[in-house]
Amino acid sequence: MMRLQMRRWRRRLRGILLLAGAVLCATATQAADTIRVGKSVSQPFAFAPLEIGTAQGIWQKHGLDVQVTVFAGDAKLQQALVTNGVDFGLGSGPAMGFLAKGVPAKAVGALANEPLSMGLIVGAASTIHTPADLKGTKIGVTTNGSLSYWLARELSRQLGFGSDGIGTVPLGAIGAQFAALKRGQIDGTILSSAQGYQLEKGGEGRLLLRFGSYIKNFHTHVIFATEPMIEQKPDQVRRFLAGWKDVVAFMAANKDDTVRLAMKVTGLDEAIERREYDDVTPMMSRDLRFDPAALDAIAASFPEMGIMAEKPDMRALYTEEFLDK
Repeated sequence: MMRLQMRRWRRRLRGILLLAGAVLCATATQAADTIRVGKSVSQPFAFAPLEIGTAQGIWQKHGLDVQVTVFAGDAKLQQALVTNGVDFGLGSGPAMGFLAKGVPAKAVGALANEPLSMGLIVGAASTIHTPADLKGTKIGVTTNGSLSYWLARELSRQLGFGSDGIGTVPLGAIGAQFAALKRGQIDGTILSSAQGYQLEKGGEGRLLLRFGSYIKNFHTHVIFATEPMIEQKPDQVRRFLAGWKDVVAFMAANKDDTVRLAMKVTGLDEAIERREYDDVTPMMSRDLRFDPAALDAIAASFPEMGIMAEKPDMRALYTEEFLDK
C-alpha cells in the first residue's frame, strides 16, 4: 500500500512539474516583444548578428522576437522607416542623410566603423589592374545616396579624379550587380570583400582594392530606430541595443561557431567565411557609440552626394540615450 501511494505521489509530482514548465514557457513566449528589423542589403557579415542572436537565444534573453526583412539598398530601407514598415534599420552611415531630409528616425548606434569589409571588384578579364585605371569607368552601386555610392565618389576624390571621375550605376540588389558585371555593362562593382573572394574562386572577378585602405574615420554601418519606437517603446530600443552588443561579444569570442552560423546567412563557403570574419570583426563596434571624427566625415558626404547644400548639425540625427552610461 505504501509503495502504491509513493508511485501515485511521484506521478502527481511529475505532472505538476510538467505543468509548471509549460506555464513558464508560455509566459516567456508571451513576454517576448516582436520587433521588425530591416537590412539595407542581404549579405553583409556585419548584419548577421540578427540571425546569430536568434540561433544562440540571445534575443530571447532580452525578451525580443526579431523579425527580419531585406531591402535592395539604403533608399528602400529608408522608405520602410517612413511608412512604419520596420521598427529598426541596419544601414550605412551616409544614409543618415535621409534623416536630415525628413525621414522620421534617428541613428541609435554605430554598428561598424572603418569600411574594412568593403571592396571594389572588377571582372576577371578586366584591363583595370590598379586604382589609377579607374578614371572614367562605370561602377555598380546599390542606390544613389547609399554607402556604395559614397565610397565610389570618395575613392574618386582621393585618387585625384574629382567626385565624378568614377561613374556610378545604381543597380539595386547584389544579383543585378553580378549580372551586369558578367555582361560587361559595368566595369566593376562595390560589394563586400568576401563577395570578391567568391568571384575570384569562380573565376568571375577579382578584388581590386579594399576601401579600408583609403578611409579611416567613418561609421560604415549604423542602427536606425523610428521615432514611434523611440517615443513609445524606449525600453525595446534599449533592449535591442543591449542584445546587439551581447551578440557581437559572442561573435568576437567564438570564431568557429560564428563562421558556421554566418555561412547560413551569407551563403559563402567556410574558407571564405573565415576570411570575412577576420576582415569584418575588427570593424564591428563593441559599445555602439558614435565618434565625432566619423560623424564629421559622414556630414561632409551629404553635400558631396547632393543630398543637401551644407553639412548639417549631426546632433539632430543621432542619439546615445539608449546606450549604457
